[in-house]
Amino acid sequence: MPSRAPHGRPKRLKEPALPKLSGSLTAARPPEHDLEDDGAYRSMEFKGVDLSFRDADAAEFESCRLIDTSFSSTRMRRAEFTDVELERCDLSNMTARASAMHRARTSASRLTGMAWSECVFRDVVFDSCRADLAGFRFSTFKSVVFRDCAMPEATFQNADLRGARFERCDLTRAQFSNAQMEGTRFADCDLSGIAGVTSLRGAIIKSQDARGLVHALASAMGITVEE
Repeated sequence: MPSRAPHGRPKRLKEPALPKLSGSLTAARPPEHDLEDDGAYRSMEFKGVDLSFRDADAAEFESCRLIDTSFSSTRMRRAEFTDVELERCDLSNMTARASAMHRARTSASRLTGMAWSECVFRDVVFDSCRADLAGFRFSTFKSVVFRDCAMPEATFQNADLRGARFERCDLTRAQFSNAQMEGTRFADCDLSGIAGVTSLRGAIIKSQDARGLVHALASAMGITVEE
């Protein structure tokens, strides 16, 4: 049963802190504002900009809005995204390592095959994104919500998901092996065929979602389920 506040009302779950952007943003104009090592991009709007197939170390985006911008196949290390909004962006096959997102919102974006490993996500919302085959290995999630996302075969292997929440997400065949999940919440999600089901110890799952775990749990326990 969901946790309840006093007087029997369902407890209101805390939302992540959203980005705080100033009213006036400078328009990014390539090649002047191309992605490069140690690049610092502050209070800027990237609209329809192609930053794909780049290789950058220690780039920082702060108080930026990115719309219809592509990071496809770009490789980043020690990147920082703080107080940013990404809308309809293409992050497919993008890789990032030892990077961080803080107070960020990513909506209606393509994250297919994206791999953010050993990263930290704090106060982040992923909303209505396509994230099939996305990878978040060894990453840490603190006050993060995945909402209305298609995430089949996404990988959270060895991730710390204790501060994550999944709402109305397709997580079929997702990988959770060795993840830390005490307090992780799932609501109205498809969990059919997930791997690493025993790592869900301590997670909070709505009753209808739990039905999708039956076969995975049975397989993990060596039980054969006959129709």
